[in-house]
Amino acid sequence: MDVVLIGLPGSGKSVVGRRLANRHAAVFIDLDERIESTAGRTISQIFEDGGESTFRALERAAIAGLGPPDSNHDVQRVIATGGGAIVDPRNRWTLYRGRTTIWLDGRPEVLAQRLRRSPRVRPLVSGNDPIGAIRGLAARRERFYAAATVHQVGVAEVHGVVDAVEERLDEAIAGTSGTTLLRASTSIGRIVLGDGIAVEAVAAELDTLRARRAILISEPGAWAAVGERLATSLRERGREVVHFLLPEGEAAKRLDVVETAARELATRRVERAEVLVAIGGGALGDTAGFLAAIYLRGIRFIQVPTTLVAQIDSAIGGKTGVDLPQGKNLIGAFHQPREVFADTDVLTTLPERELSCGLAEIIKYGLLADRVFFDWLEANMEALRRRDPQALTHAIYRSCQIKAQIVGRDIEAATGYVEWLHGEAVGVGLLLAASMSQRLGALAAADVARVATLLERAGLRTTAPQIGAATAADFMRIDKKVQGGRVRLVLLSSLGAAYITGDYADDALHSTLREHFGT
Repeated sequence: MDVVLIGLPGSGKSVVGRRLANRHAAVFIDLDERIESTAGRTISQIFEDGGESTFRALERAAIAGLGPPDSNHDVQRVIATGGGAIVDPRNRWTLYRGRTTIWLDGRPEVLAQRLRRSPRVRPLVSGNDPIGAIRGLAARRERFYAAATVHQVGVAEVHGVVDAVEERLDEAIAGTSGTTLLRASTSIGRIVLGDGIAVEAVAAELDTLRARRAILISEPGAWAAVGERLATSLRERGREVVHFLLPEGEAAKRLDVVETAARELATRRVERAEVLVAIGGGALGDTAGFLAAIYLRGIRFIQVPTTLVAQIDSAIGGKTGVDLPQGKNLIGAFHQPREVFADTDVLTTLPERELSCGLAEIIKYGLLADRVFFDWLEANMEALRRRDPQALTHAIYRSCQIKAQIVGRDIEAATGYVEWLHGEAVGVGLLLAASMSQRLGALAAADVARVATLLERAGLRTTAPQIGAATAADFMRIDKKVQGGRVRLVLLSSLGAAYITGDYADDALHSTLREHFGT
């Protein structure tokens, strides 16, 4: 077994790692020392000569050089990492997958004092305000550190830290399955991201909440793929499980369905202190969240999204609601889930069309907000299509970071939510935004072609339904972005940069609608 120590500079990774390795007669690996040995220079010299980017490239190579994790139950290797090694998603995947990670945590003031006494210079915290620098690093890295198997709080004497880690090591190894890569409290809710984590994560959260029973709400497809296994695992742990199913897809997002579900909760005598666990796609999550928001004036709920669209969009942010014939989510409430557990393992059985819908949302984030991410998607689309978990976890995390305004929902309403899935409508909406932005002089024709090509590579439609420009315009006026009777549009100033505006030439909009929806 490999044990990986992570944490801020000054947290004692190297010292604790050596002591821990000695106790287990294990091999100790200090990644910083390996990098210096390979480069023939100190880390400070590497930073001086080539900057942080050069150091990070050497660091990635050193981590890749570790090879696969040791599968022996006993501790065979103890690995001390640099403080920022886990920021790169490729490093995080290698270090966390199949290995036991220990986060050595401490107060910035104590860490800064330790660094002052250390002979090793840390380039990122070597300025005039080391405490401020450490606080900044902590704020940026906490979500990655928090995914560790063991969180050791407090900086005590070295032998005390080693003793504390030892006490928790066997228990942590026995209770761990899957790979957690991110655990973050963000402005759009608390998100846990990983591969194979759903069962353990839900069970642990219910234990934390001291829930007397698990109340699971799902849909037939998600229940067969994920819910039954989760329910069985919870029962094996001695927990009472109550579950009921809603209709599949958009059929769940009706007021009569919400009333029936609320009656079910009342029949089961669900109390306000209890928690709902929503297991399903975006429609199921929207309805379950709305139910949680209004039942007993609000109860807690957990999201276990089982589609890519839900993991990067509908399950996060606290938006809940149901539909009317005139448009989506016209009745709803903001009600934050306590946790969102995004597990890439549940995507392995996702139908290809549903996967493409999620990729449309991901492309949207890159196109509207992050040119570098858009370029990454062009380079990694095939990996995403084959459901490579490393590529998926990076795309999901980056998408959650830059969650933006939704494009294209009016298309769904125009086709009755039947012929087009949400993600397919988003894809066409992106092409419309790019096309109109070209008309306004912001994009080149080649940029629009890149957008269309990437959508096609994701398995998405690039031809809008031929409902006519007038019909498309009517549905756009129902959209939530309408203000003062004028449709506000999401347009592009360049690839990776978007803005919302109601100030545009009407003839440009009408020409765009005619081009894509017909006359």
